[in-house]
Amino acid sequence: MTDASLHRRSLLFLGLAVAGASFAMAIQMGLNTNFLVEEIGVNAEQQGRLEACRETCGITAFLVLAALAGFAEPLVGAAMLVLLALGLAAYSLVHEFTWVIVLSLVWSQGLHVWMPLPNSMTLALAEPGRAGHRLGQIAAAGSAGFGLGLAASFILSLVGVGMRPMYIVAGGAAVCGAAACLGIYRKVKTPGPRLVFKRKYGLYYLLSFLEGWRKQIFLCFAPFLLVKVYETDLRHMLVLWGIIQVIGYFASPRVGRLIDRVGERRVLLTYYASLIAVFIGYAFIPNKYVLYGLFVADSVLFMAAMALTTYVNRIAPKTEHTQTLSMGIAMNHVGAVSMPFVGGLLWTYFGQQWTFMIGALAVILSLLVTLRVPRHTAGAVVV
Repeated sequence: MTDASLHRRSLLFLGLAVAGASFAMAIQMGLNTNFLVEEIGVNAEQQGRLEACRETCGITAFLVLAALAGFAEPLVGAAMLVLLALGLAAYSLVHEFTWVIVLSLVWSQGLHVWMPLPNSMTLALAEPGRAGHRLGQIAAAGSAGFGLGLAASFILSLVGVGMRPMYIVAGGAAVCGAAACLGIYRKVKTPGPRLVFKRKYGLYYLLSFLEGWRKQIFLCFAPFLLVKVYETDLRHMLVLWGIIQVIGYFASPRVGRLIDRVGERRVLLTYYASLIAVFIGYAFIPNKYVLYGLFVADSVLFMAAMALTTYVNRIAPKTEHTQTLSMGIAMNHVGAVSMPFVGGLLWTYFGQQWTFMIGALAVILSLLVTLRVPRHTAGAVVV
């Protein structure tokens, strides 16, 4: 088997692994807010505290990946998806908020170590000049898996299956993803330095920090707004997530090709400019149907964040991809750890509008930082 065919085969198995992990996370994300509100009875402050604790795994994931530098990334990915499976399946047994935090730390640690690996492996396996295209294909596989997970959840809810058994299904999907990792070319690994923190990657680190800040305000509080304030039930939430994934499946490869063609700067500027309007809408629009539209738009726009990964591909050598992406994940989670806690306190003591306005501030800062990203022309980056 030639190297090219071996790489294509590995990309296929990587797509299956990403789809399995996404199937599991679709169930978790689809059920999460309704489960916490209806089964556990959390308030805004507890919601923020839970997410802040869970996101600390993004920082420890950086340390885990640094310790595992040089190991075969497919094997590391398989182990992490097994950890994800165990944590999610155990949700079926939890009844107290404290145990929700404990089990969230288990599955979240597996997820966060896994998170940079698909991008790193895709960059290692992609043909020259087609990194954005391959990243878009892998993102589309994730969208397909996520969509199937949502469909499974919706069908199970229609036939009367409760939320707790669905978490066992999520664990099974993550195990399938782990098995797919074993079909990926084992020599996909990152040699070289164990840690990478370089000044020349400073813009990437800062944008990753601000993205974590913005993303967590959305993931933590936008669904909470819909479920807690507007009493959106589980099936409606699953439909919203389903619409997002259908759009993502078709749009992700096109966004990837757009990044290859016009560069990261233009895509990110459009992304952040659009998100300012979305967060202001969350803060001040009281119509739940308009908020449903903003929720879909916010999630779909997130596809443009893959430009941060292709930016790493342009500024870092292959031997530093995983470490640099891992540092980006760590910086992302420094923002992600603090913002849910702050957002929960703002919601509790000053009102929900302030929670979303602090998200708008993160987007405005991201827009300003992106103006310093080099322009891209004819396959090269120019200042």
